[in-house]
Amino acid sequence: MAKQERARRTREKVLTAAAEVFAVQGYRSTTLSTVAERTGMTKGALYGHFPSKKSLAWALIDESWQGWASLRIEYDTPDAKAEDVLEALVLGFARRLQSDMRLRATVRLSSDCPVLARRLSGALGEMRDILMKLIQQAQRKGGFPAYSPALVAQLLMIVMYGLLHVPDESAGYEGAPDGESLCRLLLTALSAEAGAGLVREESGAVSDL
Repeated sequence: MAKQERARRTREKVLTAAAEVFAVQGYRSTTLSTVAERTGMTKGALYGHFPSKKSLAWALIDESWQGWASLRIEYDTPDAKAEDVLEALVLGFARRLQSDMRLRATVRLSSDCPVLARRLSGALGEMRDILMKLIQQAQRKGGFPAYSPALVAQLLMIVMYGLLHVPDESAGYEGAPDGESLCRLLLTALSAEAGAGLVREESGAVSDL
């Protein structure tokens, strides 16, 4: 195996182990020694890839934002309707949040450490702006009620973030909803015709629906 490929695989192994520890223990309680032990590496070998705990956390944050960007590339095509792209992005992110430990760890890191939160705030702000733009486009096409785009975008992000805080025991009963189902229900409720026209033009919603 080429040296470069070995280094890549080792880096992936370390990031996965770090995500598992961060997701359970949080930023402050995680140590590089714990991550190294989980990978079977020495602490010195781990330092060769990541010189600090913060660099590990930053790598996870950067990777997760790239994941969001990949969802946009996949769904936000020139011929796609804005409301369809909005739904696909929200549901795709919800699915990824439940299945991707690295993404789950990143979301927890954003609330664990102010320094990391500041690093992630720009990405989260861009995510909110993208959602708002899609909502505005959907409103102009007549496919989405005139709620405030900023309000709807913030609500969607709160729900997606809140999926991490649903108690594990909620999955213990038959028919417990998953994150995708919850997001789909919210989007359906927001798209109800009864909601049209409830928000004034100064709120940022399109007023001519």
